Amino acid sequence: MLSQFSFFMPAGLHFGPGSLNVLGNQNVKLPGSKALIVTGGSSVKRHGYLDRVQQLLRTRGVESVVFDKVQPNPIVEHVMEAAEMARESGCDFVIGLGGGSSMDSAKSIAVMLNNPGHYWDYVSGGSGKGLPIPHPVAPIVCITTTAGTGTEADPWTVITKSDTNEKIGFGCDQTFPKMSIVDPELMLTVPPHLTAYQGFDALFHAMEGYVANCATPMSDLFALKSIELIAKWLPVAVNDGSNVEARSAVAFANTLSGIVETGSCCTSEHSLEHALSAYHPEMPHGAGLIMLCEAYHAAYAPSCPERYADMARLFGEEGSIEGFLTGLRKLREACHVADLKLSDYGVDAADLAKYARNARHTMGGLFGFDRATLDEDACIEILRKSYY
Repeated sequence: MLSQFSFFMPAGLHFGPGSLNVLGNQNVKLPGSKALIVTGGSSVKRHGYLDRVQQLLRTRGVESVVFDKVQPNPIVEHVMEAAEMARESGCDFVIGLGGGSSMDSAKSIAVMLNNPGHYWDYVSGGSGKGLPIPHPVAPIVCITTTAGTGTEADPWTVITKSDTNEKIGFGCDQTFPKMSIVDPELMLTVPPHLTAYQGFDALFHAMEGYVANCATPMSDLFALKSIELIAKWLPVAVNDGSNVEARSAVAFANTLSGIVETGSCCTSEHSLEHALSAYHPEMPHGAGLIMLCEAYHAAYAPSCPERYADMARLFGEEGSIEGFLTGLRKLREACHVADLKLSDYGVDAADLAKYARNARHTMGGLFGFDRATLDEDACIEILRKSYY
């Protein structure tokens, strides 16, 4: 018998090679007349993506201004600065152009465009005040140039408050994008190591959503397909970045993983990684998850062995916990990321307890979605095994 569940995913998706051109399609409604384009800057400019977006908008009579300071782990100071820029420029919607950091930033900036106070007033968790958002969030458009976070298909945004080392996810029904464009042709220029980091991030969104205690038959549907596609196609995309079929398959898997995050939730693996990259912002989020994954899932898997057996079979292994761990290891090897370890990023082994405590302080809610019971000692042990 199917369990009760609710599902809400209002983002309008435009998917496939060449789909960026829908911005210029007169039959596709845009949500405003002047856009703040939010990006990290260098790659979207170097490859001409920013120019293309601005030109397509101009064909529709839509003007734009650019905020290009976004960091790989975006910070709250830039959210506030960009929101002020958008207000002063008369922008009425926000476009996130780039990877997850640009799209997440766009969502958070959209919250602050029409609302008073400080962004952290609305954040739940850590030192956030968790206040209700009094005024409507500005419309959001996501144009992804990577396949990693799935944020084009979910309401979530992750921002760091640097002075307190808090990296916290936030979202609500209003922070879903009005429109999302997933054009795999924009991903052909992503370097192999970043392709791997991003693809594994999508994989872990799908996997965590599948083993979370809030998983539903709807989220399971998307999760299993996402895992299947990444297991098959991510090594191809890493080793041959010009392969449009592989890029499209991984991009689709990524979008599916975002839908998983809409219908289910991450588990505490993400809490632990957020704690690490809050203190070490140079650590790519996907790389952090890769470093944690084997120790984390070995500890978690006994709580739902049948679900790990399902995922093992998608990796082409026997349906067991050991089969899952073997398949995960082989996928890391095929994508040339099997040797990553926390010590590579300046993490001090003496601080592992600090990271474990930070994970619960800032993203403790995700531990409530675990089927496994991972107390502070268990988290420290996961970090220790990921260190060497």
